[in-house]
Amino acid sequence: MSAFDEFDQERQEIDALLLQGYSIVSIEEDLDGARVKFIHSSPGRVPVELQLLTADARKHVTTAVLSGQRPATPIETHT
Repeated sequence: MSAFDEFDQERQEIDALLLQGYSIVSIEEDLDGARVKFIHSSPGRVPVELQLLTADARKHVTTAVLSGQRPATPIETHT
């Protein structure tokens, strides 16, 4: 899998959670990447944690936090 494909997969996971109404509540960076915790405002929804391995995905999630946690406009990706 190419580096872009790895980033694109992580970006799609982030955007899908944001579109479903999840919010980013914590980001923990370490040598293995970043662990991002998402929670949903509806009661009873299970928190989700993603392990981001690519630097571009970590930048993407940081941009989402700074822009008010709205997902970017979906873009077409190559397959």
